[in-house]
Parts: sequence; C-alpha cells; structure tokens
Amino acid sequence: MMRWLLASLLLLLPAATSRGEEIVLGLSQDEVAITATFDGSDILIFGGVRRDRIPPPGTAPLEVIVTVSGPMERLTVRHAERRFGIWMNTSAVRVNAAPSFYAVATTGPLDEILTETENLRHSVSIPRAIRAIGNDVGNRDDYLEALIRLRMEQGAYVLLEGGVDFAEQTLFRTRIGLPANLTEGRYPTRIFLTRNGEVVDLFETAIEVRKVGLERWLFALSREQPVAYGLLALLLAIAAGWAASAAFQVVRR
Repeated sequence: MMRWLLASLLLLLPAATSRGEEIVLGLSQDEVAITATFDGSDILIFGGVRRDRIPPPGTAPLEVIVTVSGPMERLTVRHAERRFGIWMNTSAVRVNAAPSFYAVATTGPLDEILTETENLRHSVSIPRAIRAIGNDVGNRDDYLEALIRLRMEQGAYVLLEGGVDFAEQTLFRTRIGLPANLTEGRYPTRIFLTRNGEVVDLFETAIEVRKVGLERWLFALSREQPVAYGLLALLLAIAAGWAASAAFQVVRR
C-alpha cells in the first residue's frame, strides 16, 4: 500500500510542479555599440510559447507584453511661472528613479491585457516605471505626466500597443527602436505572458549598450581622469582655434 502511494505521488509531482506555458526568447542582438556615426538601432525581439499541455477549450487567449528599460537616473522636474515679467522656477518634484529609456510593446491595449494589480507588482507601464517619493507637492502626478510627455516627444519613452505580432498563440515578434542618444549601460528586457490580465510567465534578459573606439576612450578618460580630460579638451579647443585662424589668413591672401 505504501509503495503504491509513493508511486502515485511521484507520478503527480511533475504535473503539479510543471509550468503549463512558458516563454522561449530570442534577440537579434544582445549588444549595441555606440560609435561616432551611431544614429539609433532596431532590436528584434522574438520567441515562442512552450506548452506542456494543450489548454482546454474555452480558455482565454494569451497576450504578450515586452518592456525594454534603460539605466535609471535621478532628476528634478521643475515648474516655471511668469512673475514680474520674467520666468521663474516656482516648484519642483524630485524623481528618485526614472529610466533614461523605456519602451512597452503589447499585443493589445495595455489596460485590457494587464490588471492594475499586476501592473503595480511588476511596474510595467511607463508611469509605474518612474519612482518619485518623498515629495510634498500636491499635484505631483502633473509633473510626472509632463516628464512622460516630454520624453515621449523625444523618443525616449515609447508605447506600442498592438506592436507585438502573435501568430497562432505561439510565435511572437516585435521591433524596439533605440534612439541615437542612448545612455551607456544595461537595458533590462522583460517579456510577460498574460491571460485574463494575470501574468502567466515572465522571461528576463538584458541588452548591453557600450561606447566603443574613440568614444569609449574619451568617456573612460572623463570619468577616471577628469583633469587630464579637461586639459585635453582645452588643448583641442586651442588647436581648433589656431587652425581656423590659419585657414582664415590663407583665404585672405
């Protein structure tokens, strides 16, 4: 009898612990090199859904959400008003952490395929990706909306609802455009699989963005030896001024 119970438990254990649906992911590239001629890049994110079993009839369809986030940074959003004929900063909101770049691509409207509870838990939407705490300003949300609007106009924040192709509830793909003014660092990339607004599976990876060549050397010099970097910049400015003056003298002759 005991042997039969143990055998039954062993048979049931894989079914109880297996994940019904999970993401298998691929990236067209996991590194982006910033050079002097870098003017942006497109990252193709693709993958599929691996199933241990076929969902029963009547099961709600799956949805896919892809997020790509740049390095976090602190900043201050200021509000200016015209007083006494001049523009003055009257109030400000400190943002503790805001991604330098943030893109969200989905198979459908975000608020329809992800519940607010899951959005709060995973910080998926653009507003949820920004953290601003410890501010006493009553209309803090207005400042954050202004920040989001400005960065969306600059192409730093992107929302692509319907931007993920999901074929036969199995294969998905999307393209995320990276702007030319990327911040160097690690870009965490997440893919969510949802059903009825709940997260079924989550896959996380990262894209590395690095300066290369002369740009990398100058960047490292400015961080590691700022005095030498300043002197080099001064010498280059003097040399450029001398060259321009010499060229002007030649033209005058």
